[in-house]
Formats: sequence, C-alpha cells, structure tokens
Amino acid sequence: METYLLEWANLLLRWVHVITAIAWIGSSFYFVFLDNNLQKPNSPDLLEKGVGGAMWAVHGGGFYNPQKYMVAPQKIHTKLHWFYWESYSTWLSGFALFTVLYLYNAGTFLIDKSLMDWTPVMAGSAAVGMLVAFWFVYDLICRVFGFRKNGELIVAGLMIVVVAFCSWLANELFAGRAAFLLVGAMIATAMSANVFFWIIPGQRKVVAAMTSGETYDANALAIHGKRGKQRSVHNTYFTLPVIFAMLSNHYSFLYTHEQRWVLLFVMMLAGALIRQFFVQRHAFHLGRAANPWPFAAVGVMMILGVIVALKPAAPQVLAVPAAPVNFAQVQSLVSQHCISCHGSQVQMKNVRLDSPELMKQHAQNIYQQVVVTKQMPMGNATGLSEEDRAMLGRWFQAGAKTD
Repeated sequence: METYLLEWANLLLRWVHVITAIAWIGSSFYFVFLDNNLQKPNSPDLLEKGVGGAMWAVHGGGFYNPQKYMVAPQKIHTKLHWFYWESYSTWLSGFALFTVLYLYNAGTFLIDKSLMDWTPVMAGSAAVGMLVAFWFVYDLICRVFGFRKNGELIVAGLMIVVVAFCSWLANELFAGRAAFLLVGAMIATAMSANVFFWIIPGQRKVVAAMTSGETYDANALAIHGKRGKQRSVHNTYFTLPVIFAMLSNHYSFLYTHEQRWVLLFVMMLAGALIRQFFVQRHAFHLGRAANPWPFAAVGVMMILGVIVALKPAAPQVLAVPAAPVNFAQVQSLVSQHCISCHGSQVQMKNVRLDSPELMKQHAQNIYQQVVVTKQMPMGNATGLSEEDRAMLGRWFQAGAKTD
C-alpha cells in the first residue's frame, strides 16, 4: 500500500509541477518577447501618461495593445495582476516531488555507495544544503558585481564557473540520476528565490508608494525596477538549462557516463546560448541588437559534439566464445538483487520477476536496465558486479532460456 500511494503522489505531484512550470515559463517567455518588441510611442497622450513602450498584437480574434510604464503609471484603473504564484507553485510542487522521489527513498535513489557511502539522512541533508548554498552564492555574486561596469558579463562568467563546479560536485557525491536532477533544482531554486526575495518585494514597494497618495521620488524607486529586471533576465537564461537537467535524468546514457558532469554542463551551457538567440532575435529585427545566429550556431554545435562523443562503440568480437549460462545462476542473481523491488510483495514499475515465466516475459527489460544502461539495481545498492551483469547479458543473448 505504501508503494501504491507513493506512485500516486509521484503522478499527481509531477502533473501539478509540469502544469505550473508551463505557466511560469510561458509568462517569462512572453514578457521577454514583449520587452524586446516594445517601441517608444509617438502619441502625445501616451508620452504624457509616462508610457515608455507599446506594441500592437492580434490573437484569438482580438487586438491587444500592451503598454509599459518605465517606473509606474500615475494611476491604476483596474485590478493589478501579480505574476508570482506561477513561480511559487512550480518550486513548491517540484520540491514536494523531489522529497517523495529522492529524499524519502534516499538510500535507493540518492545514494551511490561507490561514490559516497553515507546515511540517507546525511545524503538528504547535503542535497537540501546544496539548494540553499547555490542561492546564496548566486545572490552574493549579483549584489557584488551586478551593477558595476560590465557587471552582467562578470556575473555570467562567474556563474558559468559556479554551475560547472556544482555539476562536478553533485556527480561526485550522488547517484548520476539524482545529481542531474539536483543541479537543475539548484538553479530552479535560485529562479524562484529571485521572485520571492527581490522581484515581488521591489514591485510591492513601488505599488505602495504609488497608492499612498503621497509624493514619491521616481528615481529612488527605479532601483527596484532595475533589480527586478536584472533577476528576471537571469531567470530566462536559466530556463532551458533547468529544463534539460530535469528531463535528462530520464536518459541513462547521459547520467551513467563516466564524464557525466561534463555532459550535463555542456548541454546546459548550450541551452543558455540558444536561449540568448531567442532573446536577442526580436531586438535584432528592430535594429537594437546584433545578429543572434552565432549564439544558436555555437549552442547547436555543442549539442552535436555531445551526440558524436556519445555514439555507441562497435561491439567487441570475442576470440573464444563465452561459456553458456545456467538458468539457475541467473535466477540466483535475480533473487538476490531484484526480488526486493520486483517480487510478490512489491512490483516497482509493474515488473515482477519471482518466477521463471515472469523472468522470461521481462527478459528484454532485464537486459536493457541491468546490462545496457546499468540503471538497475538503483544506485547499485545491492552491489551487482560487472561479471554478474555480463552473465545476465549472455543469458539474454542466448535466448533467455528458463530450462
């Protein structure tokens, strides 16, 4: 029953997480598009109201005329909509999912004893600590260097180093699948913290000054807009790297590679470069920025380089045929290493292996998960050796016989 309920929690939390992430990322992409397409109006009435940029758009049978006020409008005539619950809901549902999948089952999913033999509590505490530490390091870099001359280039360079280090460290401490997810969660935590600690509080101060009825200094309030804009731009560059890190933990050919931290870092950097292309292309069409295609080209070339580097090696032909495998040996290995999660009491992923017939039925899965990807046993918690994996491979290649 516990496993059954955890599977439902996994499904429902993942569903909520994906929905809220779509809403958050969609609004982020839209406002970046909007900022890069706004044009300074010529109409005197708009200029008098303080409109700094406007555009016309058509969608769903209607026309829209978004307008941006550089500091704040003189008066807000309708209900003010705040964009923050998309961010908060995404982070809360993501952390809940991380808790159910990885922290609750840290001994299985978070720990790889060949890397670090520690207790589930220690591993879980370290993982949560890395989420917090990443935010503090990133926030400190932004506050120290963000508004200096060439500050954004300095921040970008330092964060590339920080993300590379975190990718290496996470893959040195945790199982590959968990490490990839954890790096994505670090960046996602910083994104949501930007909204919670800087963007929304700054906007609240601006709104409070506007609605107080008292005279306020627009220049003094401008710093909140600049800081909010800075962190919002950072969030849009973080988006594609986070999505890749979250998705890649489903592809074992990435997180089981010996140099998996390099693969993770290169793919995330490629995502950031491709995102730069999409950010800059709208400004380019309006003559405000250089041609962004070099960013896309470099990003795509990096991805193609990873694809080429990971191409499967040609199978080795043995000079002397390997000895045939007795089914009793295979059944002994499965009983020792697999039945605890795929037996009569528990059937993870609806796979049951406690009889010859069921082993025959799932022989393809056994070969794929144990021999090819080496994903199972999870984190190799039972210590399955390479010789044992080779034996299971020979059994499958010989026809997965059970007699």
